[in-house]
Amino acid sequence: MGGESQRYVPAMIHDPLHWSTADGEGHGHLHLPDGPGPWPLVLLLMDAFGPRPALRGMAERLVGAGYAVALPDLYWRSGPYAPFQAATTFHDPPERARIRALMDALTPAQVAVDADAILAVLGGDPRVRAEPVRLLGYCMGGRQALILAAHLGPRASAVACIHGGGLVRPDPSSPHLGAPRIRARCYVAVADRDPSCTAEDAATLEAALVAAGVDHQVEHYPGALHGFAAPDMTVYDPAAAERHWERVLALFARGRP
Repeated sequence: MGGESQRYVPAMIHDPLHWSTADGEGHGHLHLPDGPGPWPLVLLLMDAFGPRPALRGMAERLVGAGYAVALPDLYWRSGPYAPFQAATTFHDPPERARIRALMDALTPAQVAVDADAILAVLGGDPRVRAEPVRLLGYCMGGRQALILAAHLGPRASAVACIHGGGLVRPDPSSPHLGAPRIRARCYVAVADRDPSCTAEDAATLEAALVAAGVDHQVEHYPGALHGFAAPDMTVYDPAAAERHWERVLALFARGRP
C-alpha cells in the first residue's frame, strides 16, 4: 500500500463530542490538530473496553499524522458504567459478565445511527472535513467498521479492521455480506490463532471482497494474538502494532484528502 511521511503537529485540541438520536444524546471526544483545517476525519471505533487512555493515545497518533479523530463511546445507550481494565476484565467472571452485557446490547443499527449523526454534526465544524470519512476499528470495532463501510458507501473513503472478530457469521448482519456495498479502500489485519476470526473466516471475507471488486488487503500477522495493537493489553505486540500503524497510515493517506 506504499509508505507515508507523517506530518506531526505539535499542539492538539481535545473537545467533547455530542450528537442527538431518537434514543437520546450520544457522547465522545473529538481530537484534532491545533492548526488551520479542515482536517480529514477518522472515525475511531472502540474495542470492547471502551474509550480510555490507550485509545486516546491511539487517536493522538492519528492527530499527529494530520487527522481529526472522533472517538465515540458506543455504549452510551446503556448509561454510565465503570471503566474496564483491559488486561484483566475477561479473566474476572463478574467483569466479564458486565462487559458482555454491554457488548450484547450494542447493535449494528445503533452504530450506523450514531455514525450518521456524528458526521452530520462534524459536517458543520469548519475545522473538520467530515466526508469522505476514514474508518478505523479494533476487535468489535473492527467488525463495526466493516459494517459501517457498507452502510456509508461512497461517504467512506477507507476502512481498516484491526484484529476484528465476528467478521463471518450466519446472520444478515455479517460484515462479509456487506462487501457489495463497500466503496472504501479496505485493510484487514488478522491476528494469528484468533478464534474470533479464523483462517477460514478471513478467506471467506476476502473471497467476498474479491467478488465485490473492493480494493482491499487482508493481511495475516503470524504470532500476533487478538488485541495485539492495544498498548494496555497483555497480548500487546509492539512490532505487530507498529506494522499495523504503517499499513493504516498508508491506507488513509492514499488519495488524500
